[in-house]
Amino acid sequence: MLSGISIWQLLILLAIVVLLFGTKKLRNIGGDLGGAVKGFKSAMKEGEQEQEQKRLADDEQDGKASQTQSDKNKDQA
Repeated sequence: MLSGISIWQLLILLAIVVLLFGTKKLRNIGGDLGGAVKGFKSAMKEGEQEQEQKRLADDEQDGKASQTQSDKNKDQA
């Protein structure tokens, strides 16, 4: 019956991976993976900031447009 992976199975798997690839190559892979995650996070943060700036600019334009419309309505009255 399958009950999941035990700690011993994980240790054996880790030992096999270390034997196959070596610690230096695994360290390089880990560094590359960490750099990719860091780059992804910074890109996501930049994208969110750009969206926020665009939303604020759109809100300002909408505010100016509604203000000029209300000014026109006052002039007509």
